[in-house]
Amino acid sequence: MFKKFASLQWKSFFRSSALGKSLGVKVLMGFFAVYMLVSLALLGASLFFLLQKTVPETDPLLVVNRFLLYWILAELFLRYFMQKLPVMDIRPFLILPVKKSSIAHYVLARSTVSIYNLLSLFFLVPFCTVLVMNGYPAPNVLFWFLGVVGITLSINYINFIINKSDKALIGVITVLLACYALDRFDVWPVTEYVGRLFYSLYENPFWVLLPLAVAALTYYINYAFLRNRIFLDAALRKNTRQVIAYDMEWTRRLGRIAPFLQLDLKLIWRNKRTKTQVFISLAMILYGLVFYTMEDFGPTSTMLVFVGIFMTGIFLMNFGQFIPAWDSEYYSMMMSQNIPLRTYLESKAVLIYVSIGAMFLLSIPYVYFGWEALAINFSCALYNLGVNVPIILFFGSMNKKRIDLTKSAIGNMQGAGAAQFLVGIPLFVVPLVIYFLVSFLVSFEMALILLSLIGTVGFALRKALLDKITKAYQRKKYGMVAGFKEKNS
Repeated sequence: MFKKFASLQWKSFFRSSALGKSLGVKVLMGFFAVYMLVSLALLGASLFFLLQKTVPETDPLLVVNRFLLYWILAELFLRYFMQKLPVMDIRPFLILPVKKSSIAHYVLARSTVSIYNLLSLFFLVPFCTVLVMNGYPAPNVLFWFLGVVGITLSINYINFIINKSDKALIGVITVLLACYALDRFDVWPVTEYVGRLFYSLYENPFWVLLPLAVAALTYYINYAFLRNRIFLDAALRKNTRQVIAYDMEWTRRLGRIAPFLQLDLKLIWRNKRTKTQVFISLAMILYGLVFYTMEDFGPTSTMLVFVGIFMTGIFLMNFGQFIPAWDSEYYSMMMSQNIPLRTYLESKAVLIYVSIGAMFLLSIPYVYFGWEALAINFSCALYNLGVNVPIILFFGSMNKKRIDLTKSAIGNMQGAGAAQFLVGIPLFVVPLVIYFLVSFLVSFEMALILLSLIGTVGFALRKALLDKITKAYQRKKYGMVAGFKEKNS
């Protein structure tokens, strides 16, 4: 049955209308995954010797065990945001003679071979190999390895238990900070006692049964949770929730785009993922502090242009790159109505224009670091208005993957395709190259003037550009509708 499930998901992936985008995302993410795995393998192979040089009077294995608690808490924190329970469309199986236990076991088994578990293995295998080569007893090292693998699997399954609980996240953060504070201010040597506890996995192989038992227990808890919820009526039942309505009278002054703008504002405020995007965008106004407080970057550095493009256009990137996938739930209905597509896109552009203006106003305090900071942010805002808004809308015509608005934006790759990665080239690379060349060959002031001029011309031609973009959406209309209907794409 496992083989049949895997075969069906394989066919679902390759028969998807968004195959090109899905494959592009998989290849790019696979590249980063290979890079991470190779880096961890090199770290595992060299850590023993690094620790011997850094703390020659202490057993390197004991040093590693001292920091296992921080690794456990940090991995729980990372998995909370990044790792999601592997899902499959189970509803077609609920009317077939397929055991619900097989479905639950398959879903959990897929999570066991996830990249997050491989990260630990690629570090542990070289590290343990080096230990054995340096005289550590192979049986003891093997049992320690199995114990740490059991801890990794326990983290994997515990994450699925606490994943929907913000209280659990707060608890993990609190424990992590408390342990660090106790250790940092010499109140209680947390790493010393925890290190001895984990070192006992090496000294007394009998203790390896404890982490393996915890892994088995957490697996069973997840299995029971899934098994008891695989029912047809549970899959069909809809959740009801109270919604606070706002009339948004002020938007009616905007004319024909008012209805679409109202829908966008309500969509942003009522859904988890879009609301998170807004909060992330507002928080990113502090991103400039990372660079403006570093002495390595001068007041006219090219990197500060990247910061200006990023800060003033963060909402453009977070929200704009998924246009029109935000409306994928009812996009086919909209396209079957007598709704002007150009007006629909114009409302999106106006919303992004407002966000760029708001983010620039929030960036004005950076003038504290010099007038150059204000000038850079202003020219970057103009460039975003005139050039990057049409670019982001045009790349939206390539979106074919639906988005579930109820899911968090953190670590969520749903709706991401090749277009989301390719759009970064014109958004960032082009203005950086223009600025670098002109500032190097002419002057800093002329580079900013050119960026501002390009943005102003683009904004003046926004109507003509929007007409071209509308035609691109019309050509790909049916492909987008078909892609948005695929719930497992």
